[in-house]
Amino acid sequence: MKKFSVIIFLFASVILMVYTSCHQKKKGLPDKIKFSENIAPIIYKNCMPCHRPNEPGPFPLITYDDVAKRAKMIAYVTGKKIMPPWPADPTYSHFAGERYLTDDEITMIKMWADSGAPMGDPKLLPAPPIFPSNSQFGKPDLVLKMPSAYHIKGDNKDHFIVFKIPYEMAKDTFIRFIEFVPDNRKYLHHMNAHLIQYKPGAKKDVFSDEEYVDQDAFDTRVIHEKLGLANDDGSYPLLTPSVANYLPGVTPALYPEGIGGYRMAKQGVIYINNMHYGPAPVNDSDRSYFNIFFYNKPPVRPVMEFQMGTLGISPVVPPLSVPPNTIKKFHTEARMPQDISILTVNPHMHLLGKSFLAYAIKPDGDTIHLVRINNWDFRWQYFYTFKTPVKIPKGTLIYAEGVYDNTTNNPNNPFTPPQTVAEREGSMRTTDEMFQLIVTYMPYKPGDENIRMDSTYIKN
Repeated sequence: MKKFSVIIFLFASVILMVYTSCHQKKKGLPDKIKFSENIAPIIYKNCMPCHRPNEPGPFPLITYDDVAKRAKMIAYVTGKKIMPPWPADPTYSHFAGERYLTDDEITMIKMWADSGAPMGDPKLLPAPPIFPSNSQFGKPDLVLKMPSAYHIKGDNKDHFIVFKIPYEMAKDTFIRFIEFVPDNRKYLHHMNAHLIQYKPGAKKDVFSDEEYVDQDAFDTRVIHEKLGLANDDGSYPLLTPSVANYLPGVTPALYPEGIGGYRMAKQGVIYINNMHYGPAPVNDSDRSYFNIFFYNKPPVRPVMEFQMGTLGISPVVPPLSVPPNTIKKFHTEARMPQDISILTVNPHMHLLGKSFLAYAIKPDGDTIHLVRINNWDFRWQYFYTFKTPVKIPKGTLIYAEGVYDNTTNNPNNPFTPPQTVAEREGSMRTTDEMFQLIVTYMPYKPGDENIRMDSTYIKN
């Protein structure tokens, strides 16, 4: 009987501990949520970077009044995890600069909205962060704008335009990174930019010839001739590929000092091949630009890139074609020929995308999580930079899997009723499809696993 009593006592103690733990967890949140003490820090960190002038947010979230008048809406979109937009699943892998809310933060926002969005003591309101204007990173060393505004036709068609932005400087230098700043975020879908550099005396005038050419109207050779990209003797200059890229929601990856970057000759061209403007119902315009940040010395660790899937080093299996009224899965895989350190991954699909998964299987059978997106959103396609470089040993298989929804249940389906949508020779039109995993990496060196990759603002 005594032994039984001890067992009952221990059982009751465990129940009490569990209850107390749960009760304390609930009591961990303040009884009364105030903007000044509880909500402002959440907004400043997670919402204000986009919801401020000249950024993609459709309205500002800077002052108490900005937030309070939208309290119910903010509670709804955060409760549904629509905002802040962070498609990657944080239970699968983590990245530098993550922007998602904890369950407690979501609960506090709802409690605050339900209680009438009280301000609280203004003296306890933290100072809002100060962001650099016209940049996510600070004052650039050089700004290169499109020479003139491009006029977007309001004909409800995709347009693919090849641009050149010429420049001349006093001397050669080194670039740390380039930030692309879209002027027309509504219709500009994607951009791929390369750097063309001329040797001294090879090009008399980089500013002559045409500023842009319609990619659909001419072949590559004619486009290059119209833009005047060749040296004066007809030979071609040095081209550094993929110095800047843009997709909805993307900001450039900022790596620690010494990682990434490249040489920039004193005379050259930013070659945009191509700029994709999505269908516009009315005439509009765009004059986007590039913020360039310099190095004062050559980069120590240049970075490289490969892409899997569409236009990449590995095929899409089965061939990417999604019949109407179906949900279909595709994959691609590639084995690594050397030890590498992965810095950034960028999953890419179009409007039929439903989910995306990428992981690596090491030669010993261990699995490395890369990225998982449970609910694909075409509007938010990030370059995900790991908090520390991920070592991928030689012989590792990188595997990516994508699910596509070509049914009427997909609100982004471009066709009503659904029709077959496929990859068409690498077509980037939104109404065609793509499946890619783009990987930025550097050859592995011992100690790479300890490099902190967390992005920081460059100070003015």
